[in-house]
This record gives sequence, structure tokens and C-alpha cells, in this order.
Amino acid sequence: MAPSPRTSMRVRGEEVLAVIPALNEEKHIASCIRSLMAGDERLETIELVVADGGSTDQTRAIVEALCIEFPNLRLTDNPKRLQAAAVNQIAHMAGVGRRILVRCDAHALYPPGYIMQVADSLSRRGVASLVTPMDAVGESCFQRANAWVVDTPVGSGGSAHRGGRRSMFVEHGHHAGFDLRLFLEAGGYDETFSHNEDAEFDVRLRRAGWHIFLDAEIRVTYRPRAGPMALSKQYYTYGRGRARTLLKHGEKPRLRQLIPPVTMLACMAAFLLAPMSVWFLTVPAAYSGVLLATSFSIALQHRSPCGLLAGVALAIMHASWSLGLLGQLMKRSTALVCPLR
Repeated sequence: MAPSPRTSMRVRGEEVLAVIPALNEEKHIASCIRSLMAGDERLETIELVVADGGSTDQTRAIVEALCIEFPNLRLTDNPKRLQAAAVNQIAHMAGVGRRILVRCDAHALYPPGYIMQVADSLSRRGVASLVTPMDAVGESCFQRANAWVVDTPVGSGGSAHRGGRRSMFVEHGHHAGFDLRLFLEAGGYDETFSHNEDAEFDVRLRRAGWHIFLDAEIRVTYRPRAGPMALSKQYYTYGRGRARTLLKHGEKPRLRQLIPPVTMLACMAAFLLAPMSVWFLTVPAAYSGVLLATSFSIALQHRSPCGLLAGVALAIMHASWSLGLLGQLMKRSTALVCPLR
């Protein structure tokens, strides 16, 4: 199928629906909404919906107060609690009369007029999906180290949407805008995915012959996880989600996706074989050297001792993502070998 016909460069606000999935985001939701509502007079006529997954903090109260300031802001419930379900729900419920869907992240800050920039770029290019680069920033020492390392090749594997500077057609990216008709025709997100639903959706878009464009001129400031445990949980679920996407569509992992789990398995094997020969320990020693070199390089680059934690953050990302990926693949293999009766 072909994307919708190209229209004028400037999209009317009445044609745009934007959604923010949220769950316990009291620290970020107000600054996120204010950044989204600034910078373009057309934003007064968009519909911006916060789909709350059952927050137990002050998220709902903050949004309700902002609804008075912004009459086109709405708060609704997301009983399924997942981001995928939130976006699907709002696309179906509030999409009548709208032709562009913009997905926003409560953990992010947006440049002035972001929603309309995305809508204009998507409409001008006539693509099914427009993605934007993420520039990670942090506040605490560990969060800054996490932000500095995640946008490097050793942190993201060279993903174009992680700090990328070149606009181009891509196979996947940080979701921003969709042709709403095509989003619904493709079936929306797979709501069985708690993570990686965006990458899984992009597989279906590409296989249907539709196009995804990365606009590097429209950038998002993203706050990564602030602590080791939260980072570990995030990347574990990322790994599981990636494995589920690979299995669902019968795809093979890319080289950059194989490097972390292969490295982790090699290190584990080296420790087991070390009693036979200490030379096996050169494998974990080499990996430790990469982590140390990364830490010192980032500390010098940013002139901050916080950069010394970059290696720690990197090790957590690699190990957690690998455990999630391998665990899900092994679970699937076990189910195939020993199916439930």
C-alpha cells in the first residue's frame, strides 16, 4: 500500500492527535506537557491526551490542574497500563477527524512547536511514520554517565535515533508521528508487547511497503533511568522485547545485537574454564578494559568525574539486555521442545 497523498507543508492543528502514555510521572509530566504546548499557535487546536495507567502518585492531579490552563488537554484512563495499549486506545477513541498521530514520552522534554514540526515533516514527506533522534541528558551523577554513554556506539550499537545527526530513511527509530489511517490499518501496536512494541510495529510497516523517515532536525531531550536497578530492569525488558520481535517475525538478530550476549557468554565460559588455564581470563579482562577505557574517555570528554560511572552503566545495559534476550529465546526453545500437554 502507498502512504496517504502529500498535502501542504503546514498541517492544521485540528488534524493532529497527540498522546502521552503515563504512569507515576509526577516528576516529569508538567514540564513535558508545557514543552509540548509551547512554540506554535496551531497547538491551541490539537488534541493532546494523557493516557494514565493507574498512577498512585500526583500525576493525575497535576494533569487535571493543567487541563484548566490548556483546554485542549485531556486525561483518560489506560486500564491495560501498557504504552502500546494507551496509544492504540487513543488512536481509536479520539482519532475521528484527525489524520496525524503523534506519540510523546512523559520522560522527555520537547523543542518549541515539536508536535507541529513532526506533523509538518510527516505530511511534507508523505511517509507512514516519522521518527526523531533522542539526546539523552541527566541530573544525578549516575544519570549523567548513563546519558553520556547511551548515545555512543558502544552504548546503542550505532542506532540512528540515538543522537544521530543525519536525516534519512531508516528501518526503525524513536516513534514520533504516524499517518493515523495507516497506523490503524496496520493494526496499531501489538498489545502483548510491554516493550519493543515500536520496533515490532516498524517490522510490519516495512513489510507492508511503507516508509519510515528519521528527521534529524527535530530532536527530543530524553531523561534516561537515574539508578542502576531501574536501568537494569529497563534493559532486561528491552532484551526480552527484542527477542519476541525476532521470534514473531522470523528475523535474524543484527551483528550489533549479537555482540553483547556473545561477549557475556564468552566471559562466563572463560571463568568456568579458568581452572584449566588462566589464559581464558583474557576474555573478561579485555571486556573490562573496554569498560574502563569508556569510563575514562567519557570522564575526560565531559570533564566530569561522573563519567567514570559510564562503564558501570554500560555493563548494566549489556548484561541486562543480554539476559532478557537469551532468557526469552531459551523460554521459546523450551516451549517448542517440551510443549505443555
